Amino acid sequence: MRVMFATAELSPIVSVGGLAHAASGLVRELRDLGIDVDAVVPDYFSLPLVDEVLSELSVPGWAAPAVVRDGVADDFGPVTLVRVPGIERPNPYVDDDGQGWPDNPDRFFAFSAAVAALARDRSPDIVHCNDWHTAAALGLLETDVPTVFTIHTLGHQGWTSGGWLERLTRSVDAFESYGGTNPLAGAVQIADRVIAVSPTYADEIRTIEGGAGLHDQLSERGSDLIGILNGIDDSVWNPEIDAAIEARYSAADPSGKQACRTALHAATGWEDDGTPIVAMVTRLVHQKGIEYALEAATYADGIPFRLAILGSGERSLADWAQHLATQHPGRVWFHEGHHPVMAHRCFAGADLLLLPSRFEPCGLSQMQAMAYGTIPVVTPVGGLVDTVIDADMDRRNGNGFTAASVDTAGIVDALHRAVRAWKQPRRRAAIQRRGMTRDWSWTEPAIEHIEVYRGLLAERD
Repeated sequence: MRVMFATAELSPIVSVGGLAHAASGLVRELRDLGIDVDAVVPDYFSLPLVDEVLSELSVPGWAAPAVVRDGVADDFGPVTLVRVPGIERPNPYVDDDGQGWPDNPDRFFAFSAAVAALARDRSPDIVHCNDWHTAAALGLLETDVPTVFTIHTLGHQGWTSGGWLERLTRSVDAFESYGGTNPLAGAVQIADRVIAVSPTYADEIRTIEGGAGLHDQLSERGSDLIGILNGIDDSVWNPEIDAAIEARYSAADPSGKQACRTALHAATGWEDDGTPIVAMVTRLVHQKGIEYALEAATYADGIPFRLAILGSGERSLADWAQHLATQHPGRVWFHEGHHPVMAHRCFAGADLLLLPSRFEPCGLSQMQAMAYGTIPVVTPVGGLVDTVIDADMDRRNGNGFTAASVDTAGIVDALHRAVRAWKQPRRRAAIQRRGMTRDWSWTEPAIEHIEVYRGLLAERD
């Protein structure tokens, strides 16, 4: 089976958010399971490739020239990098001020045209596109190849002017939206299968509240809309082999976690007075509910806990976090930026992980944290529902704590319950063990994707 897998991000080649890690983890596992996957990514940075082969695609004039580089990328493997006009940028999506590049529609429509041309030339068995950046490819395909479209987040749909409709070649009406062009809306209507990145998210996006204006179109897909929970790359997120952390450890012998905890205290400048460390490794954006966490930090002395935040994003949220860290250095620590090594050290050294998301299609941090024996405290949304079992509600199976409501009060209550459990060593160890022994890898999700692919091919026989 040959699958063409098109994505705007693919770790470690280009990584902005969860899309990069999800795409990379799935592609690696599919290949391990014997699927021939052609990973197609925009050529943002002219990344050097081993055994590079150059070619040019025949694309519409508005997308030309389209140059393809096939080769092997370090720490990933075979990849197809596509350069179209304007695609090369220091950041795939935004400028230095965090504003979207004004020509993003031009850039990603051109990339989508290149994906469609590659499908014509390489004749894959399946074309699998991800999020709005590749969605227009489904409206430009020249062959009747089975298609899969994955929604990683519904909030970004690529809406642009109606003039782009004239450049699409099939199912044009599906892409029309209030006189404009909505790439994601078109893809969710015409893909043979639509995948959401968790079962709960697949249900949420069928509702008015969670559908971002596309709930009707998504509901109409019926059983063709499937929820498949993401996994994490256990060759990267694994305390037994992680070279970035102070000491390696496992569920069978978790003693090394204490050394990691000591190292995190040293990094934050805190003395270990027995207060649990609550970590946040996150993008500082509205979706992630950062305001709830920062407001909850004002209750830290009473619960008590310390809050260690690692991340970057919206300037106002970063300034707020820095202000709290400056005003309360004994309770709040903030490191601004994307720091992969420090992320590993936070997951290994923290006692609890806080994810106060307003919505969360899947979430990877809670699974990464549990793999390291760090207990998650989350809101009841999306993939967090599918991965975190509240330890007060289910004493036998609980692996974390879930807020009763998506607000500051709910977060404070959940943190209070989590800290109370953490202070009971036997109960803490049991909760940690449940998280560490569950298989969070990509194996099962990849098998589910292969079943989707095979089902589509069987329908064509």
